[in-house]
Amino acid sequence: MFKRILTVCIGNICRSPTAEYLFRQALSHRNIELGSAGLGAMVDKPMDRTASELLTEHGIDGSNHRGRQLTTAMLREADLILGMEKRHVAAMVQMAPEASGKIFLLDKWLHGRDIPDPYRQQRVAFEHVYGMIEQGVHSWLRYL
Repeated sequence: MFKRILTVCIGNICRSPTAEYLFRQALSHRNIELGSAGLGAMVDKPMDRTASELLTEHGIDGSNHRGRQLTTAMLREADLILGMEKRHVAAMVQMAPEASGKIFLLDKWLHGRDIPDPYRQQRVAFEHVYGMIEQGVHSWLRYL
């Protein structure tokens, strides 16, 4: 059903690539194209060091990631788009109103919470956010 899944945050170096790589691990046996992008991306930058370290500690290699700027074409082409915060969802709907039916919050099936941005914070903030993203990813798996 879903062939292209896109995760979105602001900079595309912490939250959305973490979600992308967690989905990659969980869906590696499926033929689903996974990607991430940012509303104000740090284009071509690698994943934040702490976010990357957490993935590595969980057996996931995110070293190939480079930040990408979200485009309306990406929104149109994806089958499912998952934002980290309600304001990200609203911004994407404004960018591409025709895609509104496939744009959701990552935390939709849990508490409908925003997943806070850990950028430039202590490791404990990244650990908390990693847990929230991991739960959000797992909550979507039964629908994919």
